[in-house]
Amino acid sequence: MSMSVREYLKDNVLVFDGSMGTYFAAKSRTPFERCESANVDNPEQIYNIHMEYIDSGCRAIKTNTFAANFDNFDGDYGYLKEVITKGWDIANKAAKGRGVFVFADIGPVQSSGDRPTGEKYIETADIFLELGAENFLIETLYNDDGIYELAQHIKATRPESFIIVSFAVQPDGYTKDGLPGYELLKGACESPFIDFAGLNCVSGPHHTHQYFRTIRRLGENFSVMPNAGYPTVISSRTLFESSPMYFASKICDIVRDGAKIVGGCCGTTPDYIRETVNELSAGGIHRENYDKNIASAKSNRDAVQNNRFANKLFSGKKVVAVELDPPADADISKFLQSAKLLKNAGIDILTIADCPIAKARADSSILACKVRREFDLDTLPHITCRDRNVNATKALLLGLNIEGVHNVLIVTGDPIPSAMRDEVKSVFNFNSRMLAKFITALNETVFEQRFLICGALNVNSKNFDIQLKMAKEKEANGVEVFLTQPVMTKSGYENLKTAKRELSGKILAGIMPVVSYRNACFMESEISGINVDKEIIELFKNKTKEESISLGVKIAVDIAEKVKDFCDGYYFIAPFGKADMVCEIIEKLEK
Repeated sequence: MSMSVREYLKDNVLVFDGSMGTYFAAKSRTPFERCESANVDNPEQIYNIHMEYIDSGCRAIKTNTFAANFDNFDGDYGYLKEVITKGWDIANKAAKGRGVFVFADIGPVQSSGDRPTGEKYIETADIFLELGAENFLIETLYNDDGIYELAQHIKATRPESFIIVSFAVQPDGYTKDGLPGYELLKGACESPFIDFAGLNCVSGPHHTHQYFRTIRRLGENFSVMPNAGYPTVISSRTLFESSPMYFASKICDIVRDGAKIVGGCCGTTPDYIRETVNELSAGGIHRENYDKNIASAKSNRDAVQNNRFANKLFSGKKVVAVELDPPADADISKFLQSAKLLKNAGIDILTIADCPIAKARADSSILACKVRREFDLDTLPHITCRDRNVNATKALLLGLNIEGVHNVLIVTGDPIPSAMRDEVKSVFNFNSRMLAKFITALNETVFEQRFLICGALNVNSKNFDIQLKMAKEKEANGVEVFLTQPVMTKSGYENLKTAKRELSGKILAGIMPVVSYRNACFMESEISGINVDKEIIELFKNKTKEESISLGVKIAVDIAEKVKDFCDGYYFIAPFGKADMVCEIIEKLEK
């Protein structure tokens, strides 16, 4: 047809056909036959199915080539080329003179070590390009391996080509490969070689619509092609017992929320497409409807975030964070007294460790919610990767967000002591960088009020270059603030200066007051990640308890003064829960 897809989309919603695969299986006497082979063995049946979809009112059809690739045909390139060529010819014969666009349909290929994934995709695409294909649908993807190489290759060969890349994202926002749909779609939206990003398969229209609403802010060019619903098996046949009218109504909702290209995937017959076309026509859904909805989605994303701590920190003012360990029993009276004392001293945020040294303590997140409710004090609960899987972590974050706790510090977590490993098992679904990426995706798709993601930075590491590299990876995954280990050595101070120069995120310098000579020796010898300068240790020798406390305050104040030009705030760790000692340090700093 003379009009291009781009021209058509200026004033119209483009409606695709439904599922060739499931419809072919329902009509075929041999339902287990690969439907792509019917291009060669039974071309008339494939032509008739195309015609049924065209007669239902769709304006775009897919070639019957979804699974046509080198691996699926056991390396028989000659047969692969025949299947694709016949599939292309059949679709174009059906579309000819009917104002219907033909899209070369390419399904996922398997990543393997034998050769690059992109090379496999390009092998299939080149056959279509030789045949003259301009419109491409790369669909039902669980990852983006090789996709950008494919899209770039198609554009280089045929610059006027129109490319849709569509991912199969489950209702929880992840593909079956465990990748966040948000990140995959974001990449597709930002690629200069991809025209439309899409969703298809896996989910029914309701869940697809729900998920689409969370990612539509990524851009303006989206295609959405859900399954008819969810399958049931009756008499060894897989059926979709859903209503075409219901499907059509949900597609209308999806169009109202911004989709410009729609259609159907598994289970969608010509009846589904006919109802969809009728509903779209009857509903008077035009371009202005979804332009308005996209503008609304963008304005929600750009809304001012109500986070006092983040607002102060990013305004350039120094902030004060104080860490308290949660109690090991059910008596939280001392903990709450300390929190109140610190609130009155003017701290900006209270941080709460998550079961330090892998021993059970009161839950940091629940305590964070309680402190925020009772004292109106911002809180920063630590969340470890050690004890929760993906579901538990998401559930926890949902609860925190509902309770108004919008700051989290993500840490890998101390390992379980070896003597307890037979009884207590670590989870470690994430490392801290993966967890940051997970929360970043939720920020973009689930939470109206986003989390400020904080991370740890060990300035005392002997291999600080590695720590710095990891910190940059954390930043790439969404970490905006770093809390350092206590700076109590010359090397720690120099590493802090380096971090401030190299990292783009805000840095809170760790300061942990020493309370005695014994405490200083213990910190230096037995606490991982903490080093105490020998000169500091020597200062505490033969000091009384009172003298040691006074000296500990003085040294902490001196450290704070020394690091102030290389940090954005202070992160005080209250030794043995001594909040009064920290309050004294804060008071001296303010003078």
